[in-house]
Amino acid sequence: VQLQASGGGLVQAGDSLRLSCAASGYNFKNRVAVWFRQAPGKEREFVAGISWKNSNTYYADAAKGRFAISRDNDKNTVYLQMNSLKPEDTAVYYCASGSFWGSLKRDSDHYDYWGQGTLVTVSS
Repeated sequence: VQLQASGGGLVQAGDSLRLSCAASGYNFKNRVAVWFRQAPGKEREFVAGISWKNSNTYYADAAKGRFAISRDNDKNTVYLQMNSLKPEDTAVYYCASGSFWGSLKRDSDHYDYWGQGTLVTVSS
């Protein structure tokens, strides 16, 4: 199992970035895909998630209206489009995958496959 996150970088406030996470080694299309982030000195937090069955999307309040998660099951890839970036979005962004029933879970304990993280730095 491998999740390879990419697309991070150094940008200015107001800019956009698109993160990608390429998955391999498991049945990607039948599992929930999410993005978490962890800022320096802070706990890892949920950013966005997308269900496996009908691609319903879910967002943390900080991401609503600015970020968009999507998935391409043919490419085994999940994306996070981030617009109007703010300095407080600076963090290492992690993609993850989980398999469970019911509503999408926002705590990291429910996700067993994780990528290595990609650093996003937003300067003011």
